[in-house]
Amino acid sequence: MTIQSTRRALLAAGGALLAAPAVAQAGFPNRPIRLIVPWPPGGSTDGQLRSLADLAQRRLGQPVIIENRSGVSGTMAAQMMAAEAQGDGYLVGQMPITAFRLPLMTTQPRWDPLKDFTYVIHLTGYLFGVVVRADAPWQTWQQFLDDAKANPGKIAYGSPGVGSTLHITMERIAAERGIEFLHVPFRGGADNAQAMLGGQTQAMADSSSWGPLVEGGRARLLVTWGAQRAKRFPDAPTLRETGIDIVSASPYGLAGPKGMDPGVARVLHDAFKAALEDPAHAQVLERYDMQADYKNGADYTAFVAQIMREEGEMVRRLNLRIN
Repeated sequence: MTIQSTRRALLAAGGALLAAPAVAQAGFPNRPIRLIVPWPPGGSTDGQLRSLADLAQRRLGQPVIIENRSGVSGTMAAQMMAAEAQGDGYLVGQMPITAFRLPLMTTQPRWDPLKDFTYVIHLTGYLFGVVVRADAPWQTWQQFLDDAKANPGKIAYGSPGVGSTLHITMERIAAERGIEFLHVPFRGGADNAQAMLGGQTQAMADSSSWGPLVEGGRARLLVTWGAQRAKRFPDAPTLRETGIDIVSASPYGLAGPKGMDPGVARVLHDAFKAALEDPAHAQVLERYDMQADYKNGADYTAFVAQIMREEGEMVRRLNLRIN
C-alpha cells in the first residue's frame, strides 16, 4: 500500500468513527429495543411506527421490535413505561393524547405525564374523519347530524375508546349541536370498521385506516377534522367548512420511562429522526395522510406541559370523568 493510499484509509477510518453515533461509545444499544404500539396491528399508527422502527434499527444496529398492546384507549404503553423504575433505552412507546388526558379524568391517576416519562421525539399526527357505509342514507355530514338530532341515542358511532380524541371530539360536536349519539368503544380501527360494515354501528370515527374502504367504494367519507382538506380525499369537507370550529389531529411521539440517560435518549432520538426524514417513511406518512411534526426531546417535553394545560381546561369544561 502506498503512503497516499494509507493516508486515505486512515482518513476514511477516522471519518467513520466521527460519523458513528454515540452507540459504540456508550455501548448502547447492545440488545433489541422494544417499541410498544398501544393499538392493534393493521391501523395507521401501527403502519407508521413499523416503518419507523424498520428504518431506525438499521442505524442503531439492533432490532426495534414492535409489540402491539391494545386497550384502555391507547394507554398501555404509558402504563408499561410508568411501571419501570428507570429507563435504560430498551423500552419506548407511542404516547397518544389519551396518555395525557386520562390522568386528568380520574381521582386516582396511574401515571403522571410530567414526571414518569422521558420524551424522546415527537413524530406526527393523524387525519381523523367520520365514515359511514356506502349504502347509508346520509350523503353529507349535515344530513348525518340532522338525523342524529331527530333520533336521540339511535345513531351509534365507533371510536378507539373512552376518552380518546375521537370520542371527545364527537362528544364536543354533539354538545355543540344538541345531539345525543350512542358511543361504542373499540380496541382499534379494524374492529371499528368491521362493526360499521356489519351494521352494528352506523358510523366510524377514526384515523385514516378507513382510507382503503372509502377508495374501494365500501364506505363514504362525510367529513375530515384537519385544518384543510385531505389531499387524498379533496371532496370531503373539514369540520370548519361545515360550521363546526374544531381542528383535531391528536399529535404524538415516542417516550421511554423516566430517568433515561441523556446520552441514550440522544442515540434513540437521532436514529428515529433519521427514520422520520427517510424518503421511504415519507411515503408511508403520505399513504395515511399524516404529516411529519418533528420536535426534539426538550421541545416535546415543553409541548406535553402545554397539552396538559389545554386538556385540563377541556376536561373541566366538559366535566369528563372516568370514575
